[in-house]
Amino acid sequence: MGRHRPHLTFHGNQIKQKRFKPCRASRIADNKKAMFNYAVDERFEAGMVLQGWEVKALRDGKVQLTDGYVVIREGELFLIGCQINPLKTASSHVSPDSVRTKKLLFHKDEIRRLIGKVEQKGFTLVPLNLHWKNGKVKCEVALAKGKPSTTSGTPSRTVRASAKSSVQ
Repeated sequence: MGRHRPHLTFHGNQIKQKRFKPCRASRIADNKKAMFNYAVDERFEAGMVLQGWEVKALRDGKVQLTDGYVVIREGELFLIGCQINPLKTASSHVSPDSVRTKKLLFHKDEIRRLIGKVEQKGFTLVPLNLHWKNGKVKCEVALAKGKPSTTSGTPSRTVRASAKSSVQ
């Protein structure tokens, strides 16, 4: 028969090609608000410390990242405001907390560099998305600056008030 080809199966005289299962979508959740509110300077990928029920809920897509932000505490980075809703089939001996603070895993050099930029240059750390990489959950974090707030075409009250006073 020759070489063994793992993607082909032989049934009698017929050769059938196996259908590969498509891999799960690598994106779990996106923070679309972050791209609108912040000007992204650099992006970093961090691991996350999660509990078992959180991983199961992430596989089911029960996560909300829009209110999430990253804080620095004692030289470590934490993700706050990322809501992972527990599955109804969660174990009875675990008491899930949907808004638990999650620790982000970076290299020490990256942490020092990020702390320096956040403290001195006015940057902030914003989570952009959660995704799978080699079976592990990763968080893409952006070093960003806030964009100036824009209104939806109507000038703010202070602008209108100053315009009226200049006209009179």
